[in-house]
Amino acid sequence: MKKLLYLLICITTPVAFTSCKKSFLEVVPLGNQVASTTSDYDKLMNSPGFYDSRFAGGWQEVALMEDDLAAEDGLFSTVSQHMVRLFQWQDVIYFPNDPYQRQPLLLGSIVTNMYSLNKIINEVMNSSEGTDAQKRSIRAEARATRAWGNFQLINLYAKPYQAATAGTDLGFPIITQADITATVFKRGTVQEMYDFIIKDLTEALPDLPVVPVIRTRMSKAAVEGMLGKIYLFMGRYNDALPLLNAAFNDLGTGGAQLYDYNQTMAPGGAFLPISNNYGPTKGPGNSYIDMTESILFKVFYNAGFNGNFYGNNGLVLTPQTAALYGASDLRLLLYTNKNPDGSLNAGGRLRKYGVMYSRYGLELSELYLLRAECKARLNDLSGAVEDVQTLRAHRMPVVDATVPATVAGDQVALIKFIIEERIREFAMEGYRWFDMRRLSVDPLFTGITFTHTLYNKDGSTVSYTLRQPDRLVLQLPYNFMQYNAGMPNNP
Repeated sequence: MKKLLYLLICITTPVAFTSCKKSFLEVVPLGNQVASTTSDYDKLMNSPGFYDSRFAGGWQEVALMEDDLAAEDGLFSTVSQHMVRLFQWQDVIYFPNDPYQRQPLLLGSIVTNMYSLNKIINEVMNSSEGTDAQKRSIRAEARATRAWGNFQLINLYAKPYQAATAGTDLGFPIITQADITATVFKRGTVQEMYDFIIKDLTEALPDLPVVPVIRTRMSKAAVEGMLGKIYLFMGRYNDALPLLNAAFNDLGTGGAQLYDYNQTMAPGGAFLPISNNYGPTKGPGNSYIDMTESILFKVFYNAGFNGNFYGNNGLVLTPQTAALYGASDLRLLLYTNKNPDGSLNAGGRLRKYGVMYSRYGLELSELYLLRAECKARLNDLSGAVEDVQTLRAHRMPVVDATVPATVAGDQVALIKFIIEERIREFAMEGYRWFDMRRLSVDPLFTGITFTHTLYNKDGSTVSYTLRQPDRLVLQLPYNFMQYNAGMPNNP
C-alpha cells in the first residue's frame, strides 16, 4: 500500500506523469512534520488537493463514459488511448505494461487525500492551542470531505445501490487510518460503505459552520445537500427531502446564488463577449475561481487536451441530447457547431466550448433539481414544478421556462423531465454517469440502454453499447490489485 500511495501521489501532482524521486518514499509526510496546533490542522483543510483539479483529474474520466456525448473521429482518437477505452466502455482501461504506470486520476487523488483526512480526523482533537469547538469543526469538515470522496469511489468501483443486494454486493475498502504501511484492505459491501458515508456526514453535521470560511470547505448546507443527494440516490426519498429543504434554509445571506443568463448573456451582460474559440469569455466555465453558484466548490479541467491525461477533444453532444434544448435555452450559448479549427461541423453537431472548468462539488442548480426530483417522487408535483421552473427561469426567457402542462400533472413524465433537465444543465460534465447508474436499477426506467457513437470522416458511424451491469462498474486497476493480494476485482 505504501508503494501504491507513492504511485498515486506521483500521478496526481500538477506535473502529472513525471517521475518521483525514489527518496520521496523515505520522506516523512508533511502532516507528520508540521501538524501540532489546531491552526496547523485547519490549514491542512485548505489543501488544493481537496478541491482543485484544474490541470488534470476530477471527473475527466467520468465525463467520457456518460451517454449524452458522441465523438468525432480524427479529433478524438488521436489524443489518448485511455480516452478511447473509456468512451468504448472497454473492460480494461489501465494496463500493467503501461510504461508511464498511469492510473485513474480520481481514484489516485481521493486515496491520496484520504491519508491527510484520516490524519486530521484522528489527531486534531489532541492538538494544542485551539478550543474544543474549533477542533470539532475541523474534524467535522474532514469527515464530510472523506464522505464526499467515498461517494465518488462507490459510484465508480461498485454496483449501483439496491437495497435488496447492497448487503452482498462488493464495495470499496473503507480506509480510516493515516498509515501508508498498511497492507490488508477488504472491500466489504456496498451497504457498509453507504452506512459509513452516512455516518460520517450525520455525525459531522452538528459541528459544521453555517457559513464556511470559504466554499471550498464544508458547511451545514453542503453536507445537508450531499446527504440528501445520497438518500435520493438510494431511493430513500422521505429521508432525502428534509435534508434538501434544510440545505436551502442554511444557505444564508451571501451564500450560493444562481446566475440569470437572461441578464449575463444579454447585450452588455457580464458573460460577454462570446469568443469564437472559448464561448462566453467571462462566464464561470472559463474561470476556475468563480464560486457564485457553488455550495461546495470543487473544480476540474474540462476542455481540450493541454498536455494532460485527458481532454474533451472531439466530443460533441449527441443529436438526441441537443434536441432536449429549446431554441431559446441560453445554455446553448455554451456550445458551438464549429470544430476547433473554425470549420463547421459537417453534421451540425455541437461541442461544449464554453466550459473549460466544470464544478463537481455541489452546485445550487443541482440542489434545485435534486429537490425537484425528490418532491416529484413523493408526488408533490406542484412543489417539484416550482423548483425546476426556478432554475429554468435563470437559463432562458421566463415565458419559455414553464414546464408543459402535460408533464406537470403526470408524476412519471415529470420525473423524466427533471432527469432531462439535469442533462440540459450538466451535459458533458460527468453528472450523467451517476444518473446512468442509478437509473439502470430504477423501475421507472426499466430497459434503459446506453450507447456511444463515433462519427467517421467519411460519414459512416460506429456504435458502442454499454454492457450492463458489468460496465456500470470500473475494474480496479492492476497496480491497486497488485498491492492488495487476494482482493476480488470487478468482472
